[in-house]
Amino acid sequence: MYLQRAFLLGGALGATLGALPVHAQSDAYPNRPIRMIVMYPPGGGVDLAARIIGQKLVAALGQQVIIDNRGGAGGNISMQLLAKAPADGHTLLMAGGAIAINHTLYRNLPFDTLRDFTPIVRVASTVYAMVASPTQNVRSVKELIALAKAQPGKLTFASAGVGAPPHLAGELLKMTAGVDMVHVPYKGTGPAMADVMTGQVNWMFSDALAAAPQIAGGRLRGLAVTSTKRFPLVPDLPTMIEAGVPGFSATGWTALLGPAGIPRPIVTRLNAEVAKVLPLPEVKEKLAGDGSEFGNNTADEFAAYLREEITKWAKVVKASGAKVE
Repeated sequence: MYLQRAFLLGGALGATLGALPVHAQSDAYPNRPIRMIVMYPPGGGVDLAARIIGQKLVAALGQQVIIDNRGGAGGNISMQLLAKAPADGHTLLMAGGAIAINHTLYRNLPFDTLRDFTPIVRVASTVYAMVASPTQNVRSVKELIALAKAQPGKLTFASAGVGAPPHLAGELLKMTAGVDMVHVPYKGTGPAMADVMTGQVNWMFSDALAAAPQIAGGRLRGLAVTSTKRFPLVPDLPTMIEAGVPGFSATGWTALLGPAGIPRPIVTRLNAEVAKVLPLPEVKEKLAGDGSEFGNNTADEFAAYLREEITKWAKVVKASGAKVE
């Protein structure tokens, strides 16, 4: 009888909360622990951002933040989970920039990246470094492009896998510079970088954090960075634009999203709380080790950025012929 009564009371309370106007629900937020899904397994940059920011949000929101790593299918498993979650702000996703690529790369996704999610805030961006094998006589982006034009289809570039942001950055360079080079996919950055070092593959885009010590040690030759301004980890490297590729920009990023339909006051509050966390010295110190740059952006600005990224990478995916079933 007690359990039955408790169930009825809980059901009545749930019905009452559901009937409350949006502003009343928002005022009560959060009223239970927040589940933060992470689209990759533990240990990577997206997971690190989730754990650091999630920890800080506990104090700000007065509720636990439970990290739930759901890697697989390029992040699409986690996206599908989020799309089905209640739109009350208690289920969030820490995602990587691959979600903009996956929108076109994968066929028959069970969700729509623009329709089924609420952009909340972009947390950080990750710069890539263009690196070449020290075994070849190429010391600049212009020299590499000239060599590629002189030997179409001969030069090779490595990546951590088909459809990964560094792979698509390479395809973007091919499009922008009008050159024909062959993509060689690997299962991870480490094996790809090892073959570039030995000259088995000519060059690759790698995150700046992984590339910086190899460049400093002479095991890789740094040519440029993919951001629009120089990057502190490798300050001597020009940007791709400075190196002679007009308009070229390709960065990874990490961002917080929710399911579609989250009340606007909750989105605004989450955005504001994360914005307070990012400038904290202990947060910047930990996340900057991942090669990240930080930016302050509203939910609307992030939504516009996501649309731009989807449009940008859709053209590259289609031109390259890359696809994942």
